[in-house]
Amino acid sequence: MEELTFPTEEVEKDYHVLIDKIRLYHPTTDLSMVAKAYQVASDAHNGQLRQSGEPYIIHPLKVAIILADLELDLETIEAGLLHDVVEDTKVSKEDIVQQFGAEVAALVDGVTKLKTLTYTTSKEEIQAENYRKMFMAMAKDIRVILIKLADRLHNLQTLEYKSKEKQLEKARETLDIYAPIANRLGISKIKVDLEDLSLKYLEPEAYHNLTQQISHKREEREQIIQEICNELKEKLHQGGIEAVVEGRPKHFFSIYKKMINKHKTLDQIYDLFAVRAIVDSVKDCYGALGIIHDMYTPVPGRFKDYIAMPKSNMYQSLHTTLIGPSGEPFEVQIRTWEMHRTAQYGIAAHWKYKEDMNGVSSKHSQDEKMAWLQKILEWQQNLSDNREFMNVLKQDLDVFQDSVFVFSPKGDVIELPAGSTPIDFAYQIHSAVGNKMVGARVDGRLVTLDYKVKNGERIEIITSQNSKGPSRDWLNIVKTTQAKNKISQWFKKEFKQENIARGKELIEKYAKSKGLTLSEMMKPEWMRIVQKKYGFLDWDSVLAAVGHGGIKEGQVVNRLYEEYRKEHLASMTDEDILRLVPEKEEQAAEDRTQHNSRKGSAIIVKGLHDLAVRFSKCCNPVPGDEIVGYITRGRGVSIHRTDCINIMMLPEEERKRLIEAEWEVSTTEGLTFQGTIQVETEERPGILVEITSIINKEGLTILHLDARVNKNRLTDTFIITMEISSRNQLEQLSNKLMRVQGVHEIIRTSK
Repeated sequence: MEELTFPTEEVEKDYHVLIDKIRLYHPTTDLSMVAKAYQVASDAHNGQLRQSGEPYIIHPLKVAIILADLELDLETIEAGLLHDVVEDTKVSKEDIVQQFGAEVAALVDGVTKLKTLTYTTSKEEIQAENYRKMFMAMAKDIRVILIKLADRLHNLQTLEYKSKEKQLEKARETLDIYAPIANRLGISKIKVDLEDLSLKYLEPEAYHNLTQQISHKREEREQIIQEICNELKEKLHQGGIEAVVEGRPKHFFSIYKKMINKHKTLDQIYDLFAVRAIVDSVKDCYGALGIIHDMYTPVPGRFKDYIAMPKSNMYQSLHTTLIGPSGEPFEVQIRTWEMHRTAQYGIAAHWKYKEDMNGVSSKHSQDEKMAWLQKILEWQQNLSDNREFMNVLKQDLDVFQDSVFVFSPKGDVIELPAGSTPIDFAYQIHSAVGNKMVGARVDGRLVTLDYKVKNGERIEIITSQNSKGPSRDWLNIVKTTQAKNKISQWFKKEFKQENIARGKELIEKYAKSKGLTLSEMMKPEWMRIVQKKYGFLDWDSVLAAVGHGGIKEGQVVNRLYEEYRKEHLASMTDEDILRLVPEKEEQAAEDRTQHNSRKGSAIIVKGLHDLAVRFSKCCNPVPGDEIVGYITRGRGVSIHRTDCINIMMLPEEERKRLIEAEWEVSTTEGLTFQGTIQVETEERPGILVEITSIINKEGLTILHLDARVNKNRLTDTFIITMEISSRNQLEQLSNKLMRVQGVHEIIRTSK
C-alpha cells in the first residue's frame, strides 16, 4: 500500500495512538487493512470539516480509538474508521464489500446514520424506526451497537459546537436510550462517560455546581481514599491475599441522581467514592470480604453478592458499604481480574477473536449473554405503533437499572426489575404459568398479587386449570414489558371472535357516518392492500385489531375508500365528496364548488378534483410531501404537511376539521411552489457564493434569503426560500449543498 497521508499533525498523532492501542492486545503484526481503512476514509472525507473546524477524519479516528480501548477485533476497528463514508461521501456499500469484504460492509451498513434532510410524519416515528433497525442489526452482529456507542460517545465529547437545541436533543436521547443500552451490555467504561456528558448539557448549572463543589474538597477526599487503600492492601497482604486496591470517585451522574432521588444536598452525601479490591480468585473475594468486615463496621442491609447472583449484563462483584475511620460511609467492591474486565467492557470483553493453531479465527457464542436482546426482538414485532414501541423500549432499558434477585422453588435465580410483582415472576417463568396463575407464596406465606418482591425471596406461583386467565387490572400492576405483552396477547387471542365482531361493527358504523356504502369497497384486492399495509395475514385479523383498538376503524375505511376512489373518480360528483366532510354547510359547499373552477391547484381533497385550496405558509407543502386538509371557518380548505407542528398540536375537537388530501400528480407539472431550507455552515469567505451558485445551476429562483452570524462567531445560518417543483428537487439540491466544504447541516423549514 502507498504511504499514508495525514491532513494535519493531530490526525497523524491520533492514527499512531490507534495503532499503538491495537498492538497492545492484538496478536497479529499485520495491520495493513486498518491502514487501508484509514486511507480510504481520509480520502473520502477529504475537504470535509467538523463544526469544530477540524478535518472530518478526526471523528472516525476517535471512534476507532474508543473501539480499540474496548480491545475489539480488526474488522470492527476498520468499520469504525469507515462508518460514515457510505452516508457522507461518494463511497458506496459495494465499494466497501470489494475492498474490505462483506463482514466489514455489513457493520458499516448497520451503523449508517439517517440522512440529514429528513421528511417524516414526526420525529418520534423516524427515531422508532431507527431503533427497530438498530436492534435488528444488533441481533445479527452485536458489534454494530458497539460502534454506534463509540460514535455517540465521541459526538457527545464534541457537542459544544452544536446548537443549544441539538445539544439538548442528543443529550436526552443518549440518557434515554444509549446509556441504558451500554449499561445492559455491561460496558461501564462507556456508560459512565455517556451519562456524565449528557448531564453536562441537560442540567448545565447543576453539573458545574457539582464539579466545583467536588473539586473544592478533592485533596481532602483523595487523602482519605489513599489512607483506606493503603490500610486495606496491608491487611489483605497479612491475610495471604494479594490484591490491587484502588479508590475511585463516583461519577457525577450517579451523585446527581442520588441528590435528586433522596432530596439531599452534596454535603449530606458522604459515600462519594468507592474502593475497589481486585484479587486472583473467587475464593480470595470471599476471604477479602471477611478481612474487610473485621477492619470496618459494615452498614446493615448494604451487602450485595453479585458473584453468586450475577446481573443480567454479566456483572459480578461483591459490594459492601462500611463506616470509615472518620465516620464517613464508603463502598468497597471486591472482584477477580476477569470480573473486573467484564465490569469495564461488558459484552465487548467476550467479543475477542482468538486464533487457533491453524490460524482460523473464532469467537465465543453470545446467545446466553444476549437474552434481553432476543426479548426485545420478540416484543417489538408485536408493537406496530411506533410511539408505543418507544415507550416500552425506554421502560425496558430503564427498569433494569435497579434489579432484584429472587429464587424459584427449584432454586433457580431470576432477575427482575425493582418493583416487580409475583405476576412478573410468573410470566418470566412461562406465559402458561402466568395465564393460569391464581395466587402466590413468598417464603412460604401467601401474598397479594401486587406485592413487591425483594432480594433473596423464594417465590412460588399457585396455578389452577380452572383459572379464567389474567385480569385486565394486572396490566396496571406488573412492572416488566414482557408480562404486559403476554397479558395483552392473551386478551387478543382469547377474545378474538368478540374483537372480530366489534371491529366489523365499528367499521360499518364509521362508513355509514361518512355516507359510504361499505359493500362497494370490499373488493378482495382492496382488502389485501389494507392487510399488507398494516401487516395482517387475513381480514379477520384486521377486524380483530380494530376491535381491540390496535388500529382505528377510520384507517381501514379510508384506505379502502382510497382504492375505491381511484377506480370511481371519474364518475363521482362534488356532492358525493362534500357529503364526507364533517360539519358541512350548504354555503361552504357552494363556495368550494365555485372555487373548483380555478385550475392548477394540483390537490385532490377527499376525491374532489382540482378543488381550490390555499397552501399554509407555516409549513409550505410541496409535491411529494404527505399532506392533509384543514377546513377553516369561512376561508375554505388550507393544505398542511402532516408533520406540520400546527396540525400535530391541534386540540381534539379541532381535529374533526381535518380532511384527507393528496397531490394530483398529473396537474403538478409546470407548477412551482415555495420551499425553504436552513443551511448551517462554518463562517468562511465565499461560502454563500458557492451555495447560491449551486442553486442557480439547478435552475431554481431564490425568492428570499436571510443570513445571520451566530454568537460563537464560528458558524453562519442561511435561510433560503426558492421556487421549486417538488420535494425530490429539494432533496437533490440539499445533497449537493452538503458536499460544499463547511456546510454542516441542512434543515427543511418555513420562512
